[in-house]
Amino acid sequence: MKTLKYRSRGQSVHILEEILVELGYKVHVSEYFGKDTDSAVKEFQLENSLVVDGMVGVKTWSKIVEKEQQLFGFNDKFLSEQDLIVFATANNLELAVVKAVNEVESRGKGFFLDGKPVILFEGHVFWRQLKKRDIDPKILSNSSNGDVLYEKWTRKHYIGGVKEYDRLEKAAAIISSLAVKEAAYCSASWGAFQIMGYHYKSLGYSSIDNFISKMYEHEREHLEAFGNFIKINSFRGRKLIDWLREKNWSNFAHAYNGSGYKENKYDTKLQRAYEKYSN
Repeated sequence: MKTLKYRSRGQSVHILEEILVELGYKVHVSEYFGKDTDSAVKEFQLENSLVVDGMVGVKTWSKIVEKEQQLFGFNDKFLSEQDLIVFATANNLELAVVKAVNEVESRGKGFFLDGKPVILFEGHVFWRQLKKRDIDPKILSNSSNGDVLYEKWTRKHYIGGVKEYDRLEKAAAIISSLAVKEAAYCSASWGAFQIMGYHYKSLGYSSIDNFISKMYEHEREHLEAFGNFIKINSFRGRKLIDWLREKNWSNFAHAYNGSGYKENKYDTKLQRAYEKYSN
């Protein structure tokens, strides 16, 4: 891990903040090292007999990892090199392509430190999923649940990290109803590749509960779900897996990440990662 400090940005910051939350510090999980993260780091350094400078270098990283392993133990649910080789061979894809997608699209890992799969709850999707089940979301919507039930997409309600499970469970319990609970679980994206729950049927799972139970098992299951997703979904007349085989990064990124892919440079990130691994 590289040295991080106030105003640092990137995936390493996201991982740092996620660990700090798991260790009990109040931090907003994002990719920005803000004042809350700075305060938490300094508090951690003070509590662990480190120099209190807010700099997350080798010594602070080492102590953070040590504490994390003491608390949660070793997580054996992560993908291995062999898992990627098997997937690449089975799907007629270059290994470098698979590694590039795994690096850019999986955000580094598919599980939180406590063993739960990574999720992100989407309140606007919950709104649509309720309507799909003939439940009027307007009747259920009020000021107390506005952070989990809203008609249009917004990022302002994201908490990030394992706290997203709090939002998920709050949505599932708006009323005592199996249909509402199912709608809630279908409204979160799951695992390393953030596959939305409502895709469960088209991906071959018998129920949303079956899909989620697989997401709890191993990142191999996340990769399998991703593989099924890119084989059944199309963009501009071609399956997503075909765009990967052709290394057409812009079409794949557009299909997988949406129309904002250029703003976030997903196509460029994929190409650079592919070039790194192919060399």
